[in-house]
Amino acid sequence: MPPRDERVPIELDEQQKKNYPLWNHVVLLEKAPTGGNSIWRCKYCNQEHNGSYSRVRNHLLRVAGTGIKICPKVTKSVLAQLKSEVAKAAEDNDRSKAKDVPLPGAAAGSSAGSGFPVKKRLRSSALEKAYDMENRNQLDALIARLFYSGGISFNIARNPYYREAFKFAANHNLGGYVPPSYNKLRTTLLKQERAHVESLLDRLKSVWPEKGVTICSDGWTDAQRRPLINFIAVAETSPMFLRAIDASGDEKTKEYIAEKLVAVVEEVGPKNVVQIITDNAANCKGAGLIVQQKYDNIFWTPCVVHTLNLALKNICAAKLPRTEEQEKVYDELHWITLIAGDVSFIKNYIMNHGMRLSMFNEFSKLKLLAVAETRFASVVVMLKRFLLVKRALQSMVISEAWETYRDDNSGQAQFVREKILCPRWWENLEYIVDFTDPIYEMLRVADTDKPCLHLIYEMWDTMIENVKKVIYTKEKKRDDEQSTFFTIIYDILVDRWTKSNTPLHCLAHSLNPRYYHEKWLNERPGRQPPHQDLEISVMRMKCFRKFFPVTEDLNQVKDEYSRFATCSEELNDFDSIYDRWVLDPVKWWVNHGQPIPMLQKLALKLLNQPASSSCCERNWSTYSFIHSMKRNKLAPERAEDLVFVHNNLRLLSRKAEDYKTGPCRMWDVGGDYVARIRIRVSDTIQAEKHVIVP
Repeated sequence: MPPRDERVPIELDEQQKKNYPLWNHVVLLEKAPTGGNSIWRCKYCNQEHNGSYSRVRNHLLRVAGTGIKICPKVTKSVLAQLKSEVAKAAEDNDRSKAKDVPLPGAAAGSSAGSGFPVKKRLRSSALEKAYDMENRNQLDALIARLFYSGGISFNIARNPYYREAFKFAANHNLGGYVPPSYNKLRTTLLKQERAHVESLLDRLKSVWPEKGVTICSDGWTDAQRRPLINFIAVAETSPMFLRAIDASGDEKTKEYIAEKLVAVVEEVGPKNVVQIITDNAANCKGAGLIVQQKYDNIFWTPCVVHTLNLALKNICAAKLPRTEEQEKVYDELHWITLIAGDVSFIKNYIMNHGMRLSMFNEFSKLKLLAVAETRFASVVVMLKRFLLVKRALQSMVISEAWETYRDDNSGQAQFVREKILCPRWWENLEYIVDFTDPIYEMLRVADTDKPCLHLIYEMWDTMIENVKKVIYTKEKKRDDEQSTFFTIIYDILVDRWTKSNTPLHCLAHSLNPRYYHEKWLNERPGRQPPHQDLEISVMRMKCFRKFFPVTEDLNQVKDEYSRFATCSEELNDFDSIYDRWVLDPVKWWVNHGQPIPMLQKLALKLLNQPASSSCCERNWSTYSFIHSMKRNKLAPERAEDLVFVHNNLRLLSRKAEDYKTGPCRMWDVGGDYVARIRIRVSDTIQAEKHVIVP
């Protein structure tokens, strides 16, 4: 045997490497004169071993009890990659081999000695194909029976993991395989899958230091009336479920919530977190401010969608007055409450009786929505749907079927008919929809995981201006005239904005290059760049002092902002100024922010953040689906594991290349649900396009 350092590694041909991919992960040092044994060295642990490819496989895939030491240097991620390579090679080999399907009743070696080999082979091939098709049809029937008996959504057939499971089984010899049992699915495999998903999420977490993270939190009560609080990390439109805690027996004080938030912040990494978003409840606000005070770089931000929803409630559900000021508000807004009440009554009158609902369905392809009061903008959503089915409602109440129908309460039927046929009633309903539409549109834009923190300040101003335009057009007033109705609406909106506006909104607004370009400034009279706005400038300086407590850093970032705001020095070239209008803000900072590095780093974090905790609302829909009344004996820990795997697998799937094409295209969107449909504000997009939501 030659000395160790003089041995020349043996090179295998490409076909051998393709058929046996694990040879690529070892160095083949010597080939035995006879037999299949070789001397090889592992590229991970650098240990030498003697054996065939099966020993290489057992060593690298960490198969214990096979007579060879498992590799201590193969991590979980490496192991997953190795298994993937082996599976792919096996799949390729299976594809290249002819399928050998045994035929029923065929004698062994029946083709031997045939005087007509070609003709016999053709006939055998046809029989094999027919028998193979029969087996496929039988398997299809069994899978279909599983769907029908279990009430499984047909949309699951588009699930890539469903397709992958059967594809793996079809391409491997798994004779006698038994699917995992009830207990194995809910215990061992669930824990194993959670660990696997956590390792896959590391790739998404790697961008957190550069692009920042928003921690969203919200509360919910499950089917067993247990109070749960969930925590989701949002970075670059990717909401990642972190955990949900059972708060049973604990008082949900601001200190309690702050303690849980701090634990999540420490898990994510304080330097990665930009903001905490919760709803506007007093205990949540107090908890957010405690966290904000604890960390130099973290702000608490109230959910802008909750804020807009509260404003709509103040407008559409005026409370009985207790003071003289409240009486003025009530007098101006009470008619809106009456219209909303009429709509709710008519909707219930039709939907709560089979005969009346059947009559309505004869005239309308759209359904009346059963929108829960807890849904965002529930009143506006219902009013919008009524406008869409206006003609159907009118046709129904003037039809012969309505005239001949005998109701137990003729007074209610007459009330419904009068309202539906009243032009003034519809005119008022349409007016409510028109002047609340700018609020509703802003709510829809913010009710996503997309970055919009830098848009909120300007969106509030634009929304109020658009509300004013509708009201003044209706009242036929000039801009310089006074409108009592608009003044009350304006006060409600400004009051909500004042309570929810934070320095972070102002700083994010200041870092949007678009708001310094002359085209944006000239779009509407009275606009001014952020560095000339007093309120924005004061709030921006508060943020700078918090983010940069060291004097030298503070002075540098102020100098960088001055150059950015005034387009001076390196930022004064044509491309830099022109691109402020045409490029996405993030792309502008990537292309032109190098001369001001501290501000660039801050901008790339802030411009990637959301402005709402809507991901938490959607997560509770998932939690409700998993922890339904039929499954309400699930322990909170197991339910949390299911939600973690469910949400984050879908998040990872949306990052895959085949998510937008092929049979699995957007597999997690839509589908037919056996369970009740949960209506969200975003669902009304389909209604407005006259699409019937199943």
